[in-house]
Amino acid sequence: MPLSTIISFAFFVVLMTVLSWYITRRHQLKTAADVFLGSRSLNWLVIGGALIMTNISANQFIGENESVFINNMSIMSWGVTSVFAMLLVSEFLMPIYLRIGAVTTPDFLEVRYDSGTKKIVSVIFLLSYLVNLIPAVLYGGAVAFNGIFHLNELLHLSYWSTIWMLACLIGITGFFYNVLGGLKVISISDTLLGAGMIIGGLLLPYFGFKYLGHGDAETGLLTVLGSHTDHLNAIGSVHDAVPFSTIFTGMLLVNIYYWGMEQFIVQQALGSVNLEQSQKGIALACLCKLLSPLMLNIPGLIAVHLYIHPQATAEIFPRMAADVLPPVYTGLIAAIVFGAALSTFNAGLNSVGTLFTMNLYKPFMIARKGSVSDKELISRTRLFQVLVLMSGIIIAPFIMLFKGGFYNYIQMLAGFFSIPIFTIMVVGMATRYVPPVAAKAGLVFFLAMNVLLQWVFDTGIHYLHLLAITFVVTALLMLIIGKIKPMAVPYQPAVIPVVSVEPWKHRHWYSVALLILMVLLFIIFSPLGLAK
Repeated sequence: MPLSTIISFAFFVVLMTVLSWYITRRHQLKTAADVFLGSRSLNWLVIGGALIMTNISANQFIGENESVFINNMSIMSWGVTSVFAMLLVSEFLMPIYLRIGAVTTPDFLEVRYDSGTKKIVSVIFLLSYLVNLIPAVLYGGAVAFNGIFHLNELLHLSYWSTIWMLACLIGITGFFYNVLGGLKVISISDTLLGAGMIIGGLLLPYFGFKYLGHGDAETGLLTVLGSHTDHLNAIGSVHDAVPFSTIFTGMLLVNIYYWGMEQFIVQQALGSVNLEQSQKGIALACLCKLLSPLMLNIPGLIAVHLYIHPQATAEIFPRMAADVLPPVYTGLIAAIVFGAALSTFNAGLNSVGTLFTMNLYKPFMIARKGSVSDKELISRTRLFQVLVLMSGIIIAPFIMLFKGGFYNYIQMLAGFFSIPIFTIMVVGMATRYVPPVAAKAGLVFFLAMNVLLQWVFDTGIHYLHLLAITFVVTALLMLIIGKIKPMAVPYQPAVIPVVSVEPWKHRHWYSVALLILMVLLFIIFSPLGLAK
């Protein structure tokens, strides 16, 4: 490993840390709002950077490039179609959250149904983070970092031991970052990382094409466009990991849930100065999602022409970065991957603390003692986060044993936990008479159907289609219960905003432009475009 790579990696990591500290040095963590919402002081640039870097972790670098290498560009659908979902969230969901002064997304469920529903959903969120988000982020970061620096070979350790060691490093570093800075420092560092990712997104494909073309980037580009053109197709068939039809069913539901209800994502936008800044930040994140294939998919395309039978397809991205980039730039990419892992981990850990403290611990202590101080809330948050960190480190290495592949592990578990919550949220927003008992019945029914249809019976139907079918059936069940036993007093939306909820005047023009770009990307990577 060249010394210049190590030096450049250390330089970029220290630079981002120092800049984040300098920008937020006067920000004090005295109240729960300071820790969990950055004192509601985030502007559009910070929100956009935080959203995109919280979303793009080492999981995407590893999983999406691996999928492109094995299959084709159809995996691109997850990121590109999320633009449509994000615009829906910006227009319809963010105004709802900010009007009720929400700190967590389950806060809406308490207003719409009852406190019991809010607590149940908070527990489901926490379980999802414990078994999926936190371990997966630690594992993905560890795999990427090891793939770039080959630490298992340098330290003469087994692959398992190296992954476990790196998971510990990322987790402990992220924990202290979280403790010292709270959401605002996390969001500022994410903005800086977002700028670095755009630079890296341009550098890595360029040097990849140059390496493939033996010093001539144009020759490398023509090689990718002229052979293995089936890999250029983003219109997935029924035999691909992501069939094109799924973007209109389960994928749409998962994306709306992820960007509009997933606590560790939405928390970035809930910390906004006002609704206008939140909507601008989401629009910026949409633009970044349209640029993200440069790092998440194009390297996988180039790797198809570089590696015939790699030992571990999960290491395609870090291996290519180490092979094609000059040492200094390899350090930059390593810093971006390391920072991306930290950013998603930090956001997840911050949200875990928020959900546990504000939705479970605080109500319990108020019912028991009548009040609870911010100091006690923050201390209990840190204790719970330590427990979550320890469990994530223990679980992370075992993900390599999952037979369906890393990215499949993430998406399968994400769908299992997310769409039941999505269902009761949507029905709650769309109706006024559906009672709390319908929400609880819907959660139990959906989770039971998920287990039966995906893990007990082999239906032969893609799991994203199954999620959409179960969503429709569960929603109908809730509506029937609401018809039989409606709420005595219909739900009336509360309006208790703590920030301005005046929308962004020019949002519709930007939305149209972003949707046109989204469609153009699919046309380019299709049999009508490059995949002839």
